[in-house]
Amino acid sequence: MALYSKDKALICKVFPSSLGLVAMRWFDSLKTNSIDSFKELTQAFFSRFITCTRVPRLLDSLLSLSMREGETLKTYSDRYWEIYNEIDGNFDDVAISTFKSGLPTKHGLRKSLTGKPLTSLRQLMDRIDKYKRVEEDQQLGKGKTKVIP
Repeated sequence: MALYSKDKALICKVFPSSLGLVAMRWFDSLKTNSIDSFKELTQAFFSRFITCTRVPRLLDSLLSLSMREGETLKTYSDRYWEIYNEIDGNFDDVAISTFKSGLPTKHGLRKSLTGKPLTSLRQLMDRIDKYKRVEEDQQLGKGKTKVIP
């Protein structure tokens, strides 16, 4: 759309080509001559589709996150990174400390993060992956029955 921004009549004609199916249905349902300018068109569009905009999460949502009782490290980690990715800005240092503080005090990963502090998210993710593999191995071991010779 930026290519045509100087020519208002042309931008109104090109606008529909940028729409998806739902928005195109809305556009096609507009009454003839109900819109007089591109500004009106964008206002009508935004008022209709405002609910489709993404509102970034606040850093507070990470600070209050913790591992639930009975939750696996994988599930907690997935929840954590989903929320982290919805926060605008660079908070790598905060991410390391909040992930650690969200773990139960006796969790092996928390003890490891306390004993060997990390300096990057990559290191945190690598450490989490190691502990997730250990957790998965333990769960697989519990499911097997012991064979007594």
